[in-house]
Amino acid sequence: MANGLIIAAPSSGSGKTVVTLSLLAALRQAGVAVASAKVGPDYIDPCFHSESSARPCFNLDQWAMRAQTITANLNHLGQASDLVVIEGVMGLFDGPESGKGSTADLAASLGLPVVLVVNCSHQAQSVAALVKGFAELRKDIKLAGVILNWVSSARHTRLLKQAVESIGIRVLGAMPRVADLQLPSRHLGLVQAHEHPEIKIFIDRAGQIASNNIDLKNLQELASPLPDNSPDKASPLPPLGQRIAIARDEAFGFFYPHIAHDWQQAGAELVPFSPLANEAPDKRADAIFLPGGYPELHAGKLAANSTFLNGLRSSNALIYGECGGYMVLGDGIIDKDGNRHAMAGLLPVTTSFARRKLTLGYRHVNHASPLPWPQHLKAHEFHFSTVEDQQQAEPLFDATDTTGKAIGSMGLRRGNIMGSYAHIIDEAATS
Repeated sequence: MANGLIIAAPSSGSGKTVVTLSLLAALRQAGVAVASAKVGPDYIDPCFHSESSARPCFNLDQWAMRAQTITANLNHLGQASDLVVIEGVMGLFDGPESGKGSTADLAASLGLPVVLVVNCSHQAQSVAALVKGFAELRKDIKLAGVILNWVSSARHTRLLKQAVESIGIRVLGAMPRVADLQLPSRHLGLVQAHEHPEIKIFIDRAGQIASNNIDLKNLQELASPLPDNSPDKASPLPPLGQRIAIARDEAFGFFYPHIAHDWQQAGAELVPFSPLANEAPDKRADAIFLPGGYPELHAGKLAANSTFLNGLRSSNALIYGECGGYMVLGDGIIDKDGNRHAMAGLLPVTTSFARRKLTLGYRHVNHASPLPWPQHLKAHEFHFSTVEDQQQAEPLFDATDTTGKAIGSMGLRRGNIMGSYAHIIDEAATS
C-alpha cells in the first residue's frame, strides 16, 4: 500500500485547496505516483485534484460513509500510487454537530500525520501560539509539519519559521501570495475545474511554485503507510441500471467519483450526454441520472433544448435527479432575475433562484421507492434555490439532520421518475 498524509488548516479560507493542488502538481512533476482524496462531501475540489494528479480523487467522509466504504476508496487510491494526499474539510477539528466527520477524526482513525496550512498574511511570531494549540488539543492525532501560506517576504518567512520551530514543529516551506494562484468562486464554491479557461497552465504554475518553496522530499518522509486493510465485503450502492445515461456538462457537474467507480465495477455501462449541447439521453438506457450542478445559470438554454427535454419526456427508463437534476425534472426554474424557464415537467415542482436561501447540511434519508438502493441512506444537501411552488405527488424521502431531528419529506416521485435536493453518498451503517 501507498503512504498517506492529510493537509488541514485552522479554518476555511486558509488556502489549503490551492496548496494541495500545488503539492499534487509538484509531486507529479517530480515523477511521484501521487493520488488524492477529499474529506467530506465536496464535489468541486476533487475535480481540481484530478487535474493536478491526473488521477481520480475520491471522497472520504466518516459521517456519511460506512467504514468499509472509506477502506475500499483508500485501497483503490493506494493500489496504483506511492503517495495519497488527503485534503481536509473546513478547520482541522470542524465537523457535524453529532457524530464523527472532522478532518481530525479521520486522521485519528487512519493513523495518518497532519500537515497544517496556516494563513500567515496578518501575523508573525504569534503563529507559534496558533500552531501549538492545534498540535496539543487532541492527543490522538499527530501534527507532523506546517506549511506557511501567503507569506509576504523572506524576512516574514524567517520570523514565522523561527517561531514555529521554537515549539518543536517542522516547517516544510512557505508559499508566497501570488495573484495568479487565486481560484474564482461562485455561490456553491469554486468555479468548476472544467470551466477554468487555463486550468492546465494554472496547475503547472502552481506546481512550479510549490517545488520552489516546499521541501517535497521532507513532505514525503513524513507520510505514514495507509491502513493495510482489505475491504470488508464492501457492498457499494448498486447501479441505477445496467446502462445508465448520465448528464455531464457545466450544468450537471456534481457527481461523486466513488459512485461512478462502484457502478462500473458492478458491470454497469455509463453513457454520458450533454443537456447543454441539446443531446438526448441514450434511448437504450434503462436508467437516466441527472446529477446536481448549476442549471439555474443555464436555465434559458436548457429550456430551449427540446431534444434533451423531449428525450426525458419520452423515456421509459428510471429517471433520477439530484439537486440541480431535480430542479430540471420539475415544471420550471425561476432565474436570479425572476424570469421563469419551463423545464421537463415530469415532477410538479417549480424552483427559484430569485429567492436565494442557503440550505446546507448532512441528511439521513429513508425511502420506499423504485430506487435499487437500501432503504436507509446518508446524503448531503447544499443549495441556494428554493421551492416556489409544489403540487401533489408522493414524497421520495423522509429525512433527519445530523442530530436525528426530523426535517420532513424531501423530493418527489411519480412512478419511475423521482428526485430531491439530496446528494446521496452511501448506505447508512447498521448499528
